This record gives sequence, structure tokens and C-alpha cells, in this order.
Amino acid sequence: MQTTRIRKLCNLHHIWLFALSFVCAISSLSTAGLPELRISDNGRFLVTEEDTPFFWLGDTAWSLFMQTTREEAGYYLKDRAGKGFTVIQAVILWGSVNAKNRYGNPPFIGGDPDKPNEAYFRYIDSVVNQAAVLGLYTGLLPVWAGSHIRPKQALFNLTNTDKTRRYGRFLGKRYRDQPVIWILGGDWPGAGLEPIFRALARGLAEGDGGKHLMTYHPRGGGASSTWFHDDAWLDFNMVQSGHSFENRNYEMIARDYKRHPVKPVVDGEPGYEDHPSRFDPKYGWLSARDVRRFAYCAVFAGAAGHTYGCHDIWQFWQPDRKPITYARTPWKKALQLPGAEQMQHLRRLVESRPMLIRVPDQSLIEGNAMRTTDRVQATRGTDGSYAFVYIASGKPVTIHTDKLSGGMIKAYWFDPRKGTSQVIETFARAKRRQFTPPSSGKGNDWVLVLEDAAKGFVLPGTQAIHEK
Repeated sequence: MQTTRIRKLCNLHHIWLFALSFVCAISSLSTAGLPELRISDNGRFLVTEEDTPFFWLGDTAWSLFMQTTREEAGYYLKDRAGKGFTVIQAVILWGSVNAKNRYGNPPFIGGDPDKPNEAYFRYIDSVVNQAAVLGLYTGLLPVWAGSHIRPKQALFNLTNTDKTRRYGRFLGKRYRDQPVIWILGGDWPGAGLEPIFRALARGLAEGDGGKHLMTYHPRGGGASSTWFHDDAWLDFNMVQSGHSFENRNYEMIARDYKRHPVKPVVDGEPGYEDHPSRFDPKYGWLSARDVRRFAYCAVFAGAAGHTYGCHDIWQFWQPDRKPITYARTPWKKALQLPGAEQMQHLRRLVESRPMLIRVPDQSLIEGNAMRTTDRVQATRGTDGSYAFVYIASGKPVTIHTDKLSGGMIKAYWFDPRKGTSQVIETFARAKRRQFTPPSSGKGNDWVLVLEDAAKGFVLPGTQAIHEK
């Protein structure tokens, strides 16, 4: 009997050691498995520490840490990793300062940022780790500024910037060795609040040693460059183009692209899939065709990537919760909306050609490039080796093909809905040439791919180019 008890104890000991080793392995994967990110030498893109191009494909999961359990977070993250996303944007301090997460833990003891609640932050740690194991970086917003940052009478204000800096230092130290990107702001303008955000940025850098990139998420229609472009801590710009059919984020991207010093730019909150246009259902609902247009127009206008969003998912809405702004689809069902699945096609297309030499170039297009729902947006390699032309509604376009290199040009149609390519023809390079997409009308968007036939590139969207 005594021998049996000893064997059982030994077995339990081995099980405990295995579980501990598994947890340690997961933790090490989260820190060592993903390379650090930096800005490319030309100042236009994000790259890894090995100089491999990094395409920002983000998803807005603002309330992830507050509204999910570990199992639900894992379910969400696995779906997003499977769809080719690379960054998850989530907020550490979301909602009321005393609001509790799904495990009953508020972020601070007594609402004081100088007294972080370890249980609350351990849950965030676990989600960041889950994301990292799946190959996802986490874009962490220290605080939703729209709720907690004001000139006075707010958790963080102009009278307590030392407290703000200490909070930043705590976060920076805690996530120093995690694959995160810091996103300051949180749906709020920086005007008059610059000292607060600068104190937060300073604290984050003190805590993590400046290891992680930083940007700023502004209010709708705004851009981080308005207040912080010349600040050294702002590694890349972010715009929020807003939630309407009339979205022209390509104009916002183009403005920031022209700024000096040169910095990358990303639309960190365009119109969400399944969101009422202009926040009112009477104007209709944004769908997959709209989020595709926002994505391709932004990237081809010069963005270093793009953030997708779904109105039901950022709030993790389900029928037993009060919807915000007419949310209508349970979040697990909303994960399967077509726009999210189709975002990876843009990433695959961009990565299938030399990405770090890509520039916006509307001069490729002869005549009117049109606006909003009929927009035509063009980008190309600086060496003339390739060009992409996005055609939002499938209308015929005339392209100055003499801007490409080589004597023979190969042309394809790339389908943003399916991620497939079809060869049009190979032809002798001429001054201009007209192209008519396979279909036209609302939702019939296409990308015309042109390339120097001598380059021997792979089929568009099928394989990443490994460039340094």
C-alpha cells in the first residue's frame, strides 16, 4: 500500500514537472519566437531586426482584455492568426477605472495606477503570450485616452504627469521582453494634452529600454502627425479615417507620406465591417467590399500596412450584452464575415513583390482616378519592375506602361475577393495601354498587376519575396 502511494506521488510529481516545463516553453516561445521590429532604412516600412519586411495587418480587439476569458481569447487569436493577421490592437485600461474583467479583477487597487492589480495584469500577460505563440504581435494601448485623459479632473491629467510617467515605466518594464508595439492615444486628439502623452512615452521607453515601436491612435478623421510627427518617440504615424462609405483614407495617407522627416503611416481604424455608415443604420452598413476598398486604397497610397476592424468584434458583442452603436452580430459569428478572410489576400499580394521599394504613383493612371467608391489607386516598384493598380468598381483604365522597366510587360488580374490571379497577356512595352477588368459594378474590385516579364516573379499573391 505504501509503495502504491509513493508511485502515485512520483507520477504526480512528473506530471507537475511536465506542466511546468510546458508553461515555460510557451513563455519562451512568446519572447524568443518573434523578432523585434524596427523602421526600415528608407523610413517607409516596418522590418524585423533581420531586415525582413513586416506587413502590418492589424485587427481592432479593443476590449479583448476586459471582455474575454482565456478560452475565448484563444479562440479569437487562433482565428486571426489563421487569417494572416500580424498585429492585434487591444487596450490595457478600457472602460471605467474600477471596471472588472471576466475574472472579477479591476486594473488597479483602489483605482490608483500606482497600485496595479497583479491578477488583472497576469491575464493580459497570458493573452499576449497566446498571441505570440501564434505569431501575432500585440499593439498595446496603455489607456483609452477618450475615457481617461483630460487637461484636468481625469485619471491622467496635466497636473499628474509624473504619475503618468510611472504608469508607463511599469508597463514598459513588464512587457520589455514581449512582442508588443505601443499605441498611445485611444480615440482622442492630442491638442493641449501633449505633455501627458510625452510623459507616457518617456515612461514606456524608460521601462523597456526603447525596444518597442511607438505610435499614436487619434480620434476619427485625425492623424498622429498633427501633434507628434516631430517627436522622436513617434516611430510611425497612424490615422483614423472613420466609419462611412465616403471614406477617403488614401488622402490622409498621402498627406502623411509627404511629411518630413519621413515616417511610415498606417490607417489604424478605418471603417469597420458590419458598422453602420456614419453611425446610423439609415445610411446602410459597411460590408466586405467597403473594407477591401479602404485597405487597398490605403496601402497603395503609401501605407506600411493596414488595420481591419469589425464592429461586433472590437466590443466582443453577444446577445446578453448591451450593444454599442447598433452591434448586431455575435462576435464568434462575426469572425467569419468575408472581409476579415479577404484581408490576407492584400498582404500576400504585397509580399509577393519587392515590398521595400514600393511607392505610390498616381501618374501611372491616365485621366480621372475618381474618388471614394470608384477610386483607382496605383503603386509601383521604384525600379519599374512591377506595378499594382486597384480598381474599386471594375471600370476600364488606361495605364502609362512606359513607367515600367523591360521590353516585355506581363499583365495579370488579381481578385481581392478570392486572392487568385489570372494572366491577361504579355506584350511589348508601349507608352500606354487600356485594360478592362473581368467584371464591373459595386463589389467588383480588381487589381491590375503589371511587371517586367524578364524578372520572372511568382504568380501574384502566392509566395513572399525574401528581400533584405
